[in-house]
Amino acid sequence: MITILAFIFVLGILVFVHELGHFFAARSIGVRVDRFSLGFPPRLITFFPTEKGWILNLFFYHRNEEGKVVWGPVFKKLFARIPKKLTGTEYCVALIPLGGYVKMAGAIDESLDDNLTGAPDELASQSRLKQAWVMIAGVLMNVVLAVLLFSGITFFMGIPEITNEPVVMEVKPDYPAQEAGIQVGDRILTINEQEIESWQALTEMVHSKPNQVIAVKWQRGDEIFSTEILTTEVSTQTDEGIEKIGLIGITGGYVNRDAGIIESFQDGILKTGFWFGIIGRSLKMLVTGEASLKEIGGPILIAQLAGESARAGFSVLLSFMAVISINLAFLNILPIPGLDGGHLFIILIESIGRRAISIKTRMVIQQVGMALLFLLMLVVVFNDISRLFAN
Repeated sequence: MITILAFIFVLGILVFVHELGHFFAARSIGVRVDRFSLGFPPRLITFFPTEKGWILNLFFYHRNEEGKVVWGPVFKKLFARIPKKLTGTEYCVALIPLGGYVKMAGAIDESLDDNLTGAPDELASQSRLKQAWVMIAGVLMNVVLAVLLFSGITFFMGIPEITNEPVVMEVKPDYPAQEAGIQVGDRILTINEQEIESWQALTEMVHSKPNQVIAVKWQRGDEIFSTEILTTEVSTQTDEGIEKIGLIGITGGYVNRDAGIIESFQDGILKTGFWFGIIGRSLKMLVTGEASLKEIGGPILIAQLAGESARAGFSVLLSFMAVISINLAFLNILPIPGLDGGHLFIILIESIGRRAISIKTRMVIQQVGMALLFLLMLVVVFNDISRLFAN
């Protein structure tokens, strides 16, 4: 249950923030937004502003006038509070919680709607600079969210300063160290009877023994403990490529000091840039063949990691959300048809050629892009299911 709730929490906020960026950007240049949806169809709950108030609709299966079972509105209620402005936007919560979208007038997007009338409130009627602003706004919102999350965590948790002392600062749940009884504040004395005088030496020793039994001795106050621990084997990215390392689930070698608002914000920017670099190098490794497509994760893996992060603590979950937000921003800015970056690329081509690409051509490009994205989704879901069976 924690895994499901954490997944909905993380994905819901990230999608909401991303689509909110597109929504506000479109409204800022006078583009009509027909629908703001969290999740993909079919619709489950809708709110629509009218001159008489807000109309709430609930959707589910029911029999229509012909006796056929169809998906449609089964409950309707009018809230008399009059909207300040009738924007014509339907606000929607849809059934499939794996994304969301903003349906803008005059935009050829996932809906494949090519009904362009040339009205001034359509996206296609705006200048290319304004169109680019709308397309990039979602990515910018995800970047801003990541910076704010990292900054907030730093402000409340402090900035770690390296001491290199082999003292445990954190014990991760469901890892061998926790099962062995190691606690925060314990000092690691020896590993395989070799004295440990620094956290770096401890890290190198454990990392060099993936899926192997190691003898660990540690001190807590005046007491000495020792046991054998089987390390967990994980894959990690290094300058040389993907390597297998051992982990027991502890962090340390540092102390936390307080940070002010400005320093926290600077740290948030640095961490966001760091993760953009990590994702960029990972993509390069996929392109060059250094990493396999089998290592790409999808919604199931994200759900698993969200659950693990939630169990580790709220700050860890927020950090995970920031990293996924950066991933979402990076993926969407790629020049792939169907993504925000694909739309930006078309706008760039039109600007260079000083002529608009025909609607028919854009529809074909959109269809090809959606087919590629669907194929990628099949790959990542297959990878996720394979991991589940492997585990």
